[in-house]
Amino acid sequence: MTTSTIVPSFLQGQWVTPQDPQRVKEVHDPSTGELVARVSAEGLDVATAIDYARTTGRQGLQELTIHERALKIKELALYLQEHADVLKELAHKTGANKRDNFPDIDGGISTLFTFSSKGRREMPNAHVVTDGEPENFSKDGSFIGRHIYTSIPGIAVQINAFNFPVWGMLEKFAPAFIAGVPTLVKPATPTGYVTAECVRLMVESGVLPEGSIQLISGSARDLLDHLDYRDHVAFTGSAATAHSLRAHPNVIEGGVTFTAEADSLNAAILGADATADTPEFAAYVKAVFGEMTAKAGQKCTAIRRAIVPHDLVQPFVEALTQRLEDKVVLGDPRDAHATMGPLVSAEQRDDVASAVAALANAGGQVVYGGQDAPEGLDGAFFTPTILTFDDNRTPEVHSVEAFGPVVSVIGYDTTEEAVELAALGAGSLVASVITHDADIAATIGRGIAAHHGRLHFLDRDDARMSTGHGSPLPHLIHGGPGRAGGGEELGGVRGIKHFMQRTAVQGTPDHLTAVTGQWHRGAAVNKVTRADVDAGTGVHPFRKDLATLTIGDQFASDLRKVTLQEILDFAETTGDTFYAHTNEEAAMANPFFPRRVAHGYLLVSWAAGLFVEPAPGPVLANYGLENLRFVEPVTYDDSIRIELTAKQITPRVTDEYGEVRWDAALFNQDDVMVATYDVLTLVEKVDTTYAAKQS
Repeated sequence: MTTSTIVPSFLQGQWVTPQDPQRVKEVHDPSTGELVARVSAEGLDVATAIDYARTTGRQGLQELTIHERALKIKELALYLQEHADVLKELAHKTGANKRDNFPDIDGGISTLFTFSSKGRREMPNAHVVTDGEPENFSKDGSFIGRHIYTSIPGIAVQINAFNFPVWGMLEKFAPAFIAGVPTLVKPATPTGYVTAECVRLMVESGVLPEGSIQLISGSARDLLDHLDYRDHVAFTGSAATAHSLRAHPNVIEGGVTFTAEADSLNAAILGADATADTPEFAAYVKAVFGEMTAKAGQKCTAIRRAIVPHDLVQPFVEALTQRLEDKVVLGDPRDAHATMGPLVSAEQRDDVASAVAALANAGGQVVYGGQDAPEGLDGAFFTPTILTFDDNRTPEVHSVEAFGPVVSVIGYDTTEEAVELAALGAGSLVASVITHDADIAATIGRGIAAHHGRLHFLDRDDARMSTGHGSPLPHLIHGGPGRAGGGEELGGVRGIKHFMQRTAVQGTPDHLTAVTGQWHRGAAVNKVTRADVDAGTGVHPFRKDLATLTIGDQFASDLRKVTLQEILDFAETTGDTFYAHTNEEAAMANPFFPRRVAHGYLLVSWAAGLFVEPAPGPVLANYGLENLRFVEPVTYDDSIRIELTAKQITPRVTDEYGEVRWDAALFNQDDVMVATYDVLTLVEKVDTTYAAKQS
């Protein structure tokens, strides 16, 4: 791409640019002033692109299961990792140095890997995801209900901020893709050319189904005009723009799902237990310094308010000033000696200067910095700036954000006051609490949690391993209430479900089995007994590989009588001599037991003996039990039997085996259920075991 070329958009499977546009935005390198890109979306057919995503894009994604989509995300991550240097070199022109590129480019790729892993490990290899356990609404079990998740029927539109042109896109794209929803990306103009290059690499990889990603480079003011209740818009940017978009008729009346992650006055609280010579004080100084200088403070998660005990305000300001003096060298990101680059543009520099002036006019004292840049350094540079306030409740310090390397320091007297000050931010993405005192951590944590999307606790024990205040992790949610936008992103599988519709399904067990692909108790079964197996008239489900096993295949065992001696022997052998198993009088005095009873784990062990097939076969391993409940006691002279039913089959995309979840129901001689649980096994896709080869 040359500076005379307009940054292209990628729509309907093609790279397109406007022809002779009248409205063109020029983007300059904030370090040198050089023209980097020209941007315009004039004349682009947005409506057709959205229809293309809903049809071609959706069809290609829906042909894949969740695991197949998740595996493609891993393949994409590997490809981008191989070509990351191209993006990093280009990102220098946005003002980002090597340190800044790590959370954006490397962090974006890492987020792809995480979502791929969690999608394959924590979600079914299917198109439908169940939520919670079935609810029974009838005495005979013929009418039940359950919640399910399916892909939303529209598209995922992401409108992103300038500060993370790669991570901002990938952290939204990955969960939408795994959910089966095509994405339309609208990046911020100042850094959108980096996003466009990343999209080019994604398309070039050949990994993605046609129509699963599209890109609009430039202004797209009519974008929301073409959306409806089927679609999801995820916005990252200023609170003012979020409010404007949220007021669109298609959001208010048309049902478009709209989530926002907006700027906020994030705080870092130094606990009252700290003194200037504690590790916590040092960790606090380092954390605030890092958030001020990373990406030149242009992070929605950056620390804007440093809340410290009154007697530590001056020591903290001095320590932070010294660290800034020692470590910050403003300069071009391509300069190996520079440690902090410019703001993204001259306009952004002017906005920061205006915000600092507003804070100063409100009573803030500029104790360090406050000007654009040192003499002789051109470009959109801004010196790191520290302000202090005599009045810790000055409204502006809790409402005016300087989106750059600026922090306001305010003191507090009590832990309760620190909680109140943090809450004055009216909703934030993240707050850090630096303390080694558990009581202080509890008071602040419980006091401010509802005002924040994330809390980051730091002390001497986790300081070395902590990922830091301003680093959202794909495993945990990112977002926050109030001013922070009220939205939520990331969060592992939660993030994937943001692009899925939760639906309550009611009907017979057979209806729910058909819809979910999971067997529900009471649905039809293909039942075999031990007598059937011995007579050769039925095949034990454990003799079936995934190619022949079906949902509802069931093995029903014979009864096994329980003796008192077996109970006593188990108690003696295991050391579990709890009185309910060994003392008749004490057991009978317990309201739960009729007399001495069998151990629950003894019942589970007997159950395995009742259903297992001992010869080698396609079942490779038992890797756990889940949801184990002991419903009724079993005493000696009772008998037990088990019904084991194939409940869920999950083939692994990359392996020659898969997981089978079996519904295990243990009954006594009166057909009363005494225990229930799920058995988890690994089963071959095709039986290649010793026994199969012998036959």
